[in-house]
Amino acid sequence: MKNVIIYGAGGHGKVIADIIEKEKRYNFLGFIDDFKPKDSYYFGYKVLGDLSTLDDLDIYGGIVGVGDNWTRYQIVSQILKKNSNFKFCTAIHPSAQIGKGVTIGDGTVVMAGAIINPFSKISNHCIVNTKSSVGHDCTINNFTTIAPNATIAGGVNIGEFTTVAISSTIIQGKAIGNHTVIGAGSTVLNDIGSNYVAYGTPAKIVSTRSNNQKYLK
Repeated sequence: MKNVIIYGAGGHGKVIADIIEKEKRYNFLGFIDDFKPKDSYYFGYKVLGDLSTLDDLDIYGGIVGVGDNWTRYQIVSQILKKNSNFKFCTAIHPSAQIGKGVTIGDGTVVMAGAIINPFSKISNHCIVNTKSSVGHDCTINNFTTIAPNATIAGGVNIGEFTTVAISSTIIQGKAIGNHTVIGAGSTVLNDIGSNYVAYGTPAKIVSTRSNNQKYLK
């Protein structure tokens, strides 16, 4: 099997490592992390070094295991600056249900119990989290997170760097812009534009947010 790494020896990286173990498509070599000591261990795997050591490893590729969308983008950009040909892999839990005609982009992670229905497109470096559901003919754009138990109905379009938080629902055919956060437990009945925070039932805009503002505090 081909060797792969995960950038980020944290909670999200741990979940991805578990998926890689269960998929048995790749050999997980260990973590890259800029904040943990080289040769220490996390989740039973070695921390191989920081980003500067990436080119020294005999690997096929890897995944950025960082939950925050903007931070994930920054790390992907750093990796590509070092190696424009770096292969970003996918990780899809064996219990996930993937429908006919679904496309899943590079670096995307689909977690346990997630459902992606036919002819939906999940773009690059997204997270489709535990027990979330994406309806038919949806488009989820780059660096977006669908949190656990979120429900996306058919024909929904979600922009880049957006987060649909835990147990939220978006009804059919709606559009959510870029860099927007839909708060936990919300119900989206209308389109919501870019750079907003919206929550409630029905979801209402409560504030604006900048592109680089973290949604994980």
